[in-house]
Amino acid sequence: MQIRNLILISSSLLWSCNSNTNQPESETETIQSGIPAPQIINLNIMAAYPHDDSAYTQGLELHNRTMYEGTGDFINSSIRVTDYKTGKVNKKHAMGSENIFGEGITIFKNKIYQLTWQSNQVYVYDVKDISKVINTFNWPREGWGITHYKDQLIVSDGSANIYFVNPDNFSIITQKQVTDNFGPVANLNELEIIDGYLYANVYTQDYIVKIDLANGHVVGKINLPGLIKQYAPNFSPREGEVLNGIAYDSISKRIFITGKRWPKLFEAAFQ
Repeated sequence: MQIRNLILISSSLLWSCNSNTNQPESETETIQSGIPAPQIINLNIMAAYPHDDSAYTQGLELHNRTMYEGTGDFINSSIRVTDYKTGKVNKKHAMGSENIFGEGITIFKNKIYQLTWQSNQVYVYDVKDISKVINTFNWPREGWGITHYKDQLIVSDGSANIYFVNPDNFSIITQKQVTDNFGPVANLNELEIIDGYLYANVYTQDYIVKIDLANGHVVGKINLPGLIKQYAPNFSPREGEVLNGIAYDSISKRIFITGKRWPKLFEAAFQ
């Protein structure tokens, strides 16, 4: 398939579009926190695949060349196994209810961990059988995004904090605040580890941040303005149907990106 270069806006334009009136405009002022502005990371979009536009994507994970997806929305929340090239849902476990809203997922040691939003429950499944829950944990905060790094899980709760969690009992080992050159970065949503760095969607924003786990600093940013409109011009997202979902294939070095109820899933390569 023909490689298309994703057109990225300059960092100065990004600040003017996404900043509020309280944010500084000059380069000198933006690094008063002592943290340099993040480097812009460019992607090549290699392919655009069909994606189930009923899936309110909360978590995306590629495992053994199979895509796993956690979806939200009360009652319609689910965990599913999909063929990412066709968009076909091969297996689906509906776990939502009037009180249960599914959130992020990660696969660690052949177990799938699925957060819920406000019900303080974490569901655990065998990666080979998503039809039933094999364990549950309590999580006293909101559940947003989850991934794993080395022997720990990393969880976000909608704040600027990330929590390093014991996968055996879901106790917090330590936590860090994520900050960039403007200050704390809140609304951290879907999470993915890529080459030792944490990548995160920022809820309602059309960019992904790259975070240094050693200090919580945002060191890079992937800008994706207008991505879905470029490939699905007839799609009119409603409120909340925003960029969300990051999966990574460490073998091919490809990143997979989608959004909530988006009709497309994208395969991309770092430039």
